[in-house]
Amino acid sequence: MTSIGEAISRVRNTLKAVKEDPFLTDRVIYSSLIKYAQTLLKREDNQFRLMKISSIFQVLPYIELIDVDKVEAGCVGVYSGCYFKRSKDKLPTILEGAMGPIIRTTSSIDGTIEMFRTDPGTWVSMVRTTTFKYNTRKYFWYLNGYLYAPNIDWDAVRMEAIFQGVTDPCDPKQECEIAQDKPLTIPEYLFSEVEQFVIKELSMSMQIPTDGQDDSQNALR
Repeated sequence: MTSIGEAISRVRNTLKAVKEDPFLTDRVIYSSLIKYAQTLLKREDNQFRLMKISSIFQVLPYIELIDVDKVEAGCVGVYSGCYFKRSKDKLPTILEGAMGPIIRTTSSIDGTIEMFRTDPGTWVSMVRTTTFKYNTRKYFWYLNGYLYAPNIDWDAVRMEAIFQGVTDPCDPKQECEIAQDKPLTIPEYLFSEVEQFVIKELSMSMQIPTDGQDDSQNALR
Protein backbone atom coordinates (compact mmCIF):
# COMPACT_ATOMS: atom_id res chain seq x y z
CA MET A 1 0.00 0.00 0.00
CA THR A 2 1.23 3.52 -0.84
CA SER A 3 2.59 5.44 2.16
CA ILE A 4 1.48 8.96 3.05
CA GLY A 5 4.91 10.32 2.11
CA GLU A 6 4.91 8.55 -1.26
CA ALA A 7 1.43 9.83 -2.07
CA ILE A 8 2.41 13.40 -1.24
CA SER A 9 5.57 13.12 -3.36
CA ARG A 10 3.61 11.81 -6.34
CA VAL A 11 1.23 14.76 -6.22
CA ARG A 12 4.07 17.23 -5.72
CA ASN A 13 6.05 15.81 -8.66
CA THR A 14 3.01 15.88 -10.92
CA LEU A 15 2.46 19.53 -10.07
CA LYS A 16 6.17 20.20 -10.62
CA ALA A 17 6.23 21.97 -7.30
CA VAL A 18 9.27 22.41 -5.10
CA LYS A 19 9.20 21.35 -1.47
CA GLU A 20 9.96 24.86 -0.23
CA ASP A 21 6.92 26.36 -1.96
CA PRO A 22 4.99 28.02 0.91
CA PHE A 23 1.65 27.56 -0.82
CA LEU A 24 1.93 23.80 -1.19
CA THR A 25 2.85 22.23 2.12
CA ASP A 26 2.71 18.52 2.85
CA ARG A 27 -0.24 19.22 5.15
CA VAL A 28 -2.22 20.88 2.33
CA ILE A 29 -1.60 17.96 -0.03
CA TYR A 30 -2.41 15.39 2.67
CA SER A 31 -5.65 17.17 3.59
CA SER A 32 -6.74 17.14 -0.04
CA LEU A 33 -5.84 13.45 -0.40
CA ILE A 34 -7.86 12.54 2.67
CA LYS A 35 -10.84 14.64 1.58
CA TYR A 36 -11.21 12.90 -1.77
CA ALA A 37 -10.27 9.50 -0.37
CA GLN A 38 -13.09 9.72 2.15
CA THR A 39 -15.55 10.78 -0.55
CA LEU A 40 -14.65 7.78 -2.71
CA LEU A 41 -14.62 5.40 0.27
CA LYS A 42 -18.20 6.43 1.03
CA ARG A 43 -19.11 5.71 -2.58
CA GLU A 44 -17.48 2.29 -2.41
CA ASP A 45 -19.20 1.50 0.89
CA ASN A 46 -22.54 2.32 -0.72
CA GLN A 47 -21.71 -0.42 -3.23
CA PHE A 48 -20.58 -2.86 -0.49
CA ARG A 49 -17.00 -3.15 -1.76
CA LEU A 50 -14.95 -2.25 1.31
CA MET A 51 -15.34 -4.97 3.94
CA LYS A 52 -13.18 -7.48 2.10
CA ILE A 53 -10.22 -5.05 1.87
CA SER A 54 -8.62 -5.52 5.28
CA SER A 55 -5.65 -3.24 4.54
CA ILE A 56 -7.73 -0.04 4.57
CA PHE A 57 -9.03 -0.57 8.11
CA GLN A 58 -7.22 0.67 11.18
CA VAL A 59 -7.24 -1.29 14.42
CA LEU A 60 -7.84 -0.10 17.96
CA PRO A 61 -6.62 -3.20 19.81
CA TYR A 62 -7.70 -2.20 23.31
CA ILE A 63 -10.75 0.01 23.87
CA GLU A 64 -11.15 0.20 27.64
CA LEU A 65 -14.71 -0.20 28.94
CA ILE A 66 -16.43 1.23 32.01
CA ASP A 67 -19.83 0.62 33.61
CA VAL A 68 -22.66 3.03 32.77
CA ASP A 69 -26.37 3.14 33.48
CA LYS A 70 -29.15 2.30 31.05
CA VAL A 71 -30.18 5.96 30.57
CA GLU A 72 -26.78 6.95 29.24
CA ALA A 73 -26.75 3.89 26.97
CA GLY A 74 -30.08 5.01 25.46
CA CYS A 75 -32.02 2.01 26.79
CA VAL A 76 -34.59 3.51 29.17
CA GLY A 77 -37.07 0.85 28.02
CA VAL A 78 -35.09 -1.95 29.70
CA TYR A 79 -36.09 -2.48 33.33
CA SER A 80 -34.28 -5.60 34.48
CA GLY A 81 -31.68 -8.20 33.60
CA CYS A 82 -29.48 -5.77 31.72
CA TYR A 83 -26.29 -3.86 32.42
CA PHE A 84 -24.09 -1.81 30.14
CA LYS A 85 -20.48 -1.10 29.31
CA ARG A 86 -19.23 2.01 27.51
CA SER A 87 -15.86 2.91 26.05
CA LYS A 88 -14.02 4.94 28.67
CA ASP A 89 -13.02 7.56 26.12
CA LYS A 90 -14.58 8.81 22.93
CA LEU A 91 -13.41 6.91 19.87
CA PRO A 92 -11.63 8.66 17.00
CA THR A 93 -14.17 9.91 14.47
CA ILE A 94 -15.29 7.03 12.26
CA LEU A 95 -15.99 7.67 8.58
CA GLU A 96 -19.71 7.48 7.80
CA GLY A 97 -20.86 5.15 5.05
CA ALA A 98 -24.12 3.83 3.67
CA MET A 99 -25.05 2.01 6.89
CA GLY A 100 -23.57 4.44 9.36
CA PRO A 101 -19.98 4.40 10.71
CA ILE A 102 -17.76 2.10 8.63
CA ILE A 103 -16.84 -0.55 11.19
CA ARG A 104 -15.47 -3.87 9.97
CA THR A 105 -15.38 -5.81 13.23
CA THR A 106 -15.82 -5.31 16.95
CA SER A 107 -14.79 -8.22 19.13
CA SER A 108 -13.14 -9.47 22.28
CA ILE A 109 -9.53 -8.28 22.42
CA ASP A 110 -8.27 -11.69 21.25
CA GLY A 111 -10.68 -11.59 18.30
CA THR A 112 -12.35 -14.91 19.14
CA ILE A 113 -15.82 -13.53 19.96
CA GLU A 114 -17.33 -11.17 17.41
CA MET A 115 -19.93 -8.60 18.40
CA PHE A 116 -22.94 -7.60 16.32
CA ARG A 117 -23.86 -3.98 15.68
CA THR A 118 -27.32 -2.79 16.65
CA ASP A 119 -28.93 0.33 18.12
CA PRO A 120 -30.66 1.08 21.45
CA GLY A 121 -34.20 0.83 20.04
CA THR A 122 -33.58 -2.51 18.34
CA TRP A 123 -31.88 -3.84 21.46
CA VAL A 124 -34.87 -2.92 23.64
CA SER A 125 -37.20 -4.68 21.19
CA MET A 126 -35.03 -7.81 21.22
CA VAL A 127 -34.88 -7.94 25.01
CA ARG A 128 -38.67 -7.86 25.21
CA THR A 129 -39.14 -10.95 23.02
CA THR A 130 -39.83 -14.31 24.68
CA THR A 131 -37.00 -16.00 22.80
CA PHE A 132 -34.29 -13.51 23.71
CA LYS A 133 -33.10 -15.61 26.66
CA TYR A 134 -31.75 -18.10 24.14
CA ASN A 135 -29.77 -15.44 22.28
CA THR A 136 -26.05 -15.78 23.08
CA ARG A 137 -24.78 -13.11 20.70
CA LYS A 138 -22.82 -10.12 21.97
CA TYR A 139 -24.02 -6.72 20.76
CA PHE A 140 -22.73 -3.17 20.60
CA TRP A 141 -23.81 0.21 19.30
CA TYR A 142 -22.03 3.47 18.50
CA LEU A 143 -23.63 6.56 20.01
CA ASN A 144 -22.31 10.13 20.34
CA GLY A 145 -18.74 9.00 19.72
CA TYR A 146 -18.81 6.18 22.29
CA LEU A 147 -19.15 2.43 21.96
CA TYR A 148 -21.82 0.81 24.17
CA ALA A 149 -22.18 -2.90 24.89
CA PRO A 150 -24.88 -4.63 26.96
CA ASN A 151 -24.48 -7.78 29.04
CA ILE A 152 -20.72 -8.33 28.77
CA ASP A 153 -18.15 -8.51 31.55
CA TRP A 154 -15.14 -7.60 29.45
CA ASP A 155 -12.64 -4.93 30.40
CA ALA A 156 -11.98 -3.97 26.79
CA VAL A 157 -12.85 -4.69 23.16
CA ARG A 158 -11.03 -4.58 19.83
CA MET A 159 -12.29 -2.63 16.79
CA GLU A 160 -11.41 -2.40 13.10
CA ALA A 161 -12.82 0.69 11.39
CA ILE A 162 -12.00 3.49 8.98
CA PHE A 163 -11.06 6.39 11.21
CA GLN A 164 -10.77 9.94 9.94
CA GLY A 165 -7.18 11.10 10.22
CA VAL A 166 -4.18 9.10 11.41
CA THR A 167 -4.77 6.81 14.35
CA ASP A 168 -1.61 5.64 16.09
CA PRO A 169 -2.28 2.93 18.68
CA CYS A 170 1.41 2.08 19.07
CA ASP A 171 2.91 1.10 22.40
CA PRO A 172 4.19 4.27 24.15
CA LYS A 173 7.26 2.29 25.25
CA GLN A 174 8.20 1.70 21.64
CA GLU A 175 9.27 4.11 18.92
CA CYS A 176 6.24 4.94 16.79
CA GLU A 177 6.31 5.13 13.03
CA ILE A 178 6.46 8.65 11.65
CA ALA A 179 3.32 9.83 9.87
CA GLN A 180 4.88 9.97 6.40
CA ASP A 181 5.79 6.28 6.62
CA LYS A 182 2.29 5.16 7.53
CA PRO A 183 0.14 3.65 4.79
CA LEU A 184 -2.43 5.90 3.15
CA THR A 185 -5.56 3.87 3.82
CA ILE A 186 -6.95 3.97 0.29
CA PRO A 187 -7.49 0.85 -1.83
CA GLU A 188 -4.87 0.77 -4.58
CA TYR A 189 -7.55 0.67 -7.28
CA LEU A 190 -8.87 4.04 -6.05
CA PHE A 191 -5.57 5.86 -5.70
CA SER A 192 -5.30 7.10 -9.29
CA GLU A 193 -8.81 8.54 -9.10
CA VAL A 194 -8.06 10.27 -5.80
CA GLU A 195 -4.81 11.62 -7.23
CA GLN A 196 -6.60 13.09 -10.26
CA PHE A 197 -9.08 14.97 -8.06
CA VAL A 198 -6.30 16.30 -5.83
CA ILE A 199 -4.16 17.48 -8.73
CA LYS A 200 -7.12 19.19 -10.36
CA GLU A 201 -8.06 20.99 -7.15
CA LEU A 202 -4.53 22.13 -6.31
CA SER A 203 -3.81 23.15 -9.89
CA MET A 204 -6.88 25.39 -9.93
CA SER A 205 -6.17 26.89 -6.52
CA MET A 206 -2.57 27.65 -7.43
CA GLN A 207 -3.40 28.76 -11.00
CA ILE A 208 -0.60 26.72 -12.51
CA PRO A 209 0.08 27.78 -16.12
CA THR A 210 -0.27 25.23 -18.90
CA ASP A 211 2.80 23.33 -20.13
CA GLY A 212 4.98 25.30 -22.49
CA GLN A 213 4.56 28.64 -20.77
CA ASP A 214 7.74 30.46 -19.82
CA ASP A 215 9.01 29.10 -16.48
CA SER A 216 9.84 32.62 -15.35
CA GLN A 217 6.09 33.28 -15.20
CA ASN A 218 5.27 30.05 -13.40
CA ALA A 219 3.18 30.74 -10.31
CA LEU A 220 5.17 28.11 -8.40
CA ARG A 221 8.44 29.97 -8.81
